[in-house]
Amino acid sequence: MSTLELPLKCKSWSKSIEKPAQEFSLTSLSILSGRIPEGLRGTLYRNGPARLERGGMRVGHWFDGDGAILGVHFTEEGAKGVYRYVQTTGYQQEAQADRFLFPNYGMSVPGPFWKSWGKDVKNAANTSVLALPDKLLALWEGGWPHALDLQTLDTLKKDDLSGLKENDTFSAHPKVDPTTGYIYNFGITFGASAVLTLYQCDHRGNLVTKKSHPLSGIPLIHDFVIAGEYLVFFIPPVRLNGLPVILGLSNYSDSMDWKPQLGTQILVFDRNTLSLISQGETEPWFQWHYVNGCVKQDGSIGVDFIHYSNFQTNQFLKEVATGQTKTPAKSTLFHVRLNPATAQVIETHQWYDGNCEFPIVPPHQQGQPWRYTFLSVHREGVDISQELYTAIARFDHQTGDLSRVDMGENYYPSEPIFVPYQPSSEQGWVLTMVYNGNSDRSEIRIYDSDRLEDEAVCCLELPSVVPPGFHGTWKPA
Repeated sequence: MSTLELPLKCKSWSKSIEKPAQEFSLTSLSILSGRIPEGLRGTLYRNGPARLERGGMRVGHWFDGDGAILGVHFTEEGAKGVYRYVQTTGYQQEAQADRFLFPNYGMSVPGPFWKSWGKDVKNAANTSVLALPDKLLALWEGGWPHALDLQTLDTLKKDDLSGLKENDTFSAHPKVDPTTGYIYNFGITFGASAVLTLYQCDHRGNLVTKKSHPLSGIPLIHDFVIAGEYLVFFIPPVRLNGLPVILGLSNYSDSMDWKPQLGTQILVFDRNTLSLISQGETEPWFQWHYVNGCVKQDGSIGVDFIHYSNFQTNQFLKEVATGQTKTPAKSTLFHVRLNPATAQVIETHQWYDGNCEFPIVPPHQQGQPWRYTFLSVHREGVDISQELYTAIARFDHQTGDLSRVDMGENYYPSEPIFVPYQPSSEQGWVLTMVYNGNSDRSEIRIYDSDRLEDEAVCCLELPSVVPPGFHGTWKPA
């Protein structure tokens, strides 16, 4: 779109992205209802695209928006919030020019196609966060992370983790092994074909080991999962047609081809050595996110993830940036059991057939057996082609029950973040940032994980609207 105006007949959530989000410095948060739980001490961090326009132009895809980080510090004195754009080089240069200068996932450089030649994609730093002992990392798919101050969220530097090379990428979904503290992640680099690089970092985020593996073609890989002593990747049948991107004739999003005939490839790696153990193939599907994985008593691997039957989700997310969506992109909570020695699927089943996304499990159960999955869902009767997620829920794998928070019409909660009462507890609080479309404000809501259907334990008002985003984390005090 060439104008700042969004379409008239939009759902309430579109107001939250109509204008660039406004930063705010460390501010005491007003309590709208309830009280902050006595034992809730630490910081909630959230990341997401906060600026979707510049100089009269809108971005081409939700993934293109400049990242901004929300921090909410819970102390004995109450709650304080701070919100800051990540000061990437691309953000600073575009702010000075007041126009888009760089290509990105869903956009080329405005103007003649040759203006994109030789230009690196802007690091939007807009996808997720990783809280380390002495810094916060703002993460994005295609480059290095940015280090931020844990308290003020001031951008410190582009961080090489004491070992990343110039062309290395460090993806947005690292996994922390609760038994060792090691951090695992991956990155994709490509030329004629792609290379998958696995990383093992210590608990402070310093690179310890990395190992690269060639891939066939240029696939879209967004996430992976730890399952006991294994790292597992499902590679969906999406392939990049790179030539139009290189020539500046197209962007990455529009050059992603859905090729179901390729099936879904499965790669199983040894978590300790980062060596490939097995690879297999199964039916085609797409997934952005995994729930968790574990090794079962018979030695097989169980993996839960959010399953899409095709790649229409990419079109829906592109439409989000316009403020008006129309493409249905149905997703379900899905389970796969496979043989780690052969990467062959033993069985599959669907846990929950309602539209869902942004799943998490208690952090101490990462890679281990778990009972509860927390995720974003919809209220009953919602048209999924027109709405962002309208509720959060807890799925009980033991009983098959789904407990859902229904806040009412025009409320849009972000990804739920689970905070255990104690480090190894399955009970705790569920924190979510909510855009209240009825009053055009953003809130932080705290729920009891065992009583999600009840009123929020506490509701806090943020100083300005923080648009719905992607991922967050909790750092205990």
